[in-house]
Amino acid sequence: MSHLQNLLLDSLLGTKHVDSAALIKLHERSVCVSSPGFSLMPSDVRTLVNGFAKNPLQTRREGLYFKEKDYKCVRADDYSLYAKNDNRGVIVVKTHLFLLVATYIEGMYPSVCVEATEKLGKFASP
Repeated sequence: MSHLQNLLLDSLLGTKHVDSAALIKLHERSVCVSSPGFSLMPSDVRTLVNGFAKNPLQTRREGLYFKEKDYKCVRADDYSLYAKNDNRGVIVVKTHLFLLVATYIEGMYPSVCVEATEKLGKFASP
């Protein structure tokens, strides 16, 4: 297991309020590492990268189509995207080199998922 995968597992999944996580290389638009069993299709990676490329207002208005589900965007700015679908959600934090992706499911606290993901994003930013 790589250092990056250990970091995802310990700092995100270790909270018990993150179901799955991945690190996407921003410039290559490819998944660098992900939690076991969590795979992102190229279309999912494009969706997340494009969510930051658009005007945040447009992203909030249109939402995200991620993992074959429509998500309502509840926050979109230059550094973070938060989106939800019923009792599940996705949190994406942008750093200089990566997109940090974390998901939560029913029974998990979205606020803990957000806090852990944002903190790791600050740690990973230069």
